[in-house]
Amino acid sequence: MTLGHAPGSYQGRTDMNKSATFLDRLSLDDFKASVERETRPEDYPGAVDIQSKIPVYDGTAVHDGLIPEWTKLFEQGPGVMVLKQAFRDNDAINAATEVFREIIEEEKAAGIAAADHFAKAGANDRIWNSHQKLCLKAPEVFLRYVTNPAIDVLYRAWLGPGYQMAAQVNQVRPGGKPQNPHRDYHLGFMTDALLRQYPEPVHRHSHLFLLQGGVAHVNVPVEAGPTKLLPYSQVYPQGYAAAALPEFRNYFEENFVQLPLEKGDCIFFSPALFHAAGENRTNDVVRMVNLLQASSTMVRAMESLDRAGMARAVFPHLKGLDDEMLRLAIAATAEGYAFPTNLDSDPPIGGLAPESQQGLLLRAVKEDWSEDQLAEALDAQLARRQA
Repeated sequence: MTLGHAPGSYQGRTDMNKSATFLDRLSLDDFKASVERETRPEDYPGAVDIQSKIPVYDGTAVHDGLIPEWTKLFEQGPGVMVLKQAFRDNDAINAATEVFREIIEEEKAAGIAAADHFAKAGANDRIWNSHQKLCLKAPEVFLRYVTNPAIDVLYRAWLGPGYQMAAQVNQVRPGGKPQNPHRDYHLGFMTDALLRQYPEPVHRHSHLFLLQGGVAHVNVPVEAGPTKLLPYSQVYPQGYAAAALPEFRNYFEENFVQLPLEKGDCIFFSPALFHAAGENRTNDVVRMVNLLQASSTMVRAMESLDRAGMARAVFPHLKGLDDEMLRLAIAATAEGYAFPTNLDSDPPIGGLAPESQQGLLLRAVKEDWSEDQLAEALDAQLARRQA
């Protein structure tokens, strides 16, 4: 499809036509050339195994030395990896599972039926914004659940400091149907007509600021429908426009791979990877996965979180944590970036940027503030940012 404009009607029509030309170069053969390659063990020496082209890592042996390897993996490599035993504390998984099930029942009782992006509403149980809801309902459980050093290394490898965490629980009962193959937020949540208005650099690079993941809250055999994945498909630059086309979807269905997960395992992948939740063909496995969505501090996240409210909820439980656990807790809770703000009322005094919410929360812990002091300071900071 070529985007046409009346002569002289749009100053940027040349760039728009370039974008149209870029998206018109959709080729299943080029797509196959992108994905039909092998994952070589020598390229991922930190992995303990490679299964169906996907590097598998030991979550108990993660260190910062893996950062260059993981950066390459998501940008140029298979675009997906598994962290075995990423959660060493199964009690934290179990506690979070119970809270999530309580939230599901509470929302059902309140008449809330969460719709799904890529599956029929009511086909599963969905908790939007499970990250905030867990924090506010059970802050102690939340802190045990989110202070995960292995996941922190992964997020820093791809997103850098100040990353912002969000999550949505998906619980699929026996008989739950599969999703359609897709790419994810940002461009993956747009109509074809809208995404075609974005120029080539956005299609090529917007996914670099996000990372998708999932925490297995139960053992998930292949029969229970773990995520269907097409390794290397994130490198195909026209993939957002291709994802809805029948020939690309057919190729996906003929070539996807799935890996079983055990409780406490995590899978992470580029949002540009072609993927879809699988069908739960079991009679007895209720598949619960907490879908993680982390974003760079510099982009708009999909969900809006009351991070000031979360900071207030966890604050009484932060005192006494060692410096590393405190850093992880604050990273998972508070806003990591000082912008956008109102620079008249919130000027960058003494530096290049005003204090972030994370910086404020850390200062409150270090200076042993009261809960009321923190609440007043958070409210004042929000007022300065919005004035």
